[in-house]
Amino acid sequence: MIHPFHASKLVIATVAALSSVPALAEDGSKLDEVLSRGYLIVGTGSTNAPWHFKSAEDKLQGFDIDMAHIISKALFGDPEKVQFVDQSSDARIPNITTGKVDITCQFMTVTGERAQQIAFTIPYYREGVGLMMKSGSQYADYAALKAAGSAVTIAVLQNVYAEEMVHAALPDATVDQYESVDLMYQALNSDRADAAATDQSSIAWHMNQNPGLYKDAGYGWNPQSYACGVKRGDQDWLNFVNTALHEAMTGVEFDFYANSFKTWFGKDLAPPQIGFPVEFQ
Repeated sequence: MIHPFHASKLVIATVAALSSVPALAEDGSKLDEVLSRGYLIVGTGSTNAPWHFKSAEDKLQGFDIDMAHIISKALFGDPEKVQFVDQSSDARIPNITTGKVDITCQFMTVTGERAQQIAFTIPYYREGVGLMMKSGSQYADYAALKAAGSAVTIAVLQNVYAEEMVHAALPDATVDQYESVDLMYQALNSDRADAAATDQSSIAWHMNQNPGLYKDAGYGWNPQSYACGVKRGDQDWLNFVNTALHEAMTGVEFDFYANSFKTWFGKDLAPPQIGFPVEFQ
């Protein structure tokens, strides 16, 4: 028989011990939720080729869309079990934090500030700025543009950093800023600009869509990583998505990733080296 005094001490000790054990999450992982639901909810855009845009049949397509299909296939063995939420760029993070979407794949640049609000997956693309020229340009390449100094005019999308960005590559170039991407490309096409400073993915896309019309000057700068975003605090879900993307870029789903890369950027990817995992070299 336990004396009441000792019993009370036992209860106190038990409560103290239990209080030191981390509480189990009341809700399951997003991974379990998505599997139970039977489809993936992905936030993305619909107006930016080659990332996310509508086909003639009004179907979403693009490299971001293919990343969503990769994750869906890893979840359900079916790349089409995806519900897309069309969202603006400024809704990418709020729709994650409020649970409106399971994940956002929308050419989102990884930054430390954003990483305080959401969790980023591993990058699935490395973006950068490049110079797109007309194939018949009087300038052969980046070296020729740089050598021409202030005689060269570069078209760029208007923003507070535009001139500084261009001058990082071409210190003496004349910079013309335009309110829209369409106007920027019109300046290039009408020879009002010798080159357009734009995303290298856009250069690859336009060259792929218009063979022989454009060329890449052969220089890139301002690298940035594109990754999908998920809600913070769910390591199981983040680990799963990372695994799906990793194996698409380096493993069993490489053919799907490579075919997508070829479709949207016009470039063939070399298969991952067999043996020592190339990502650890």
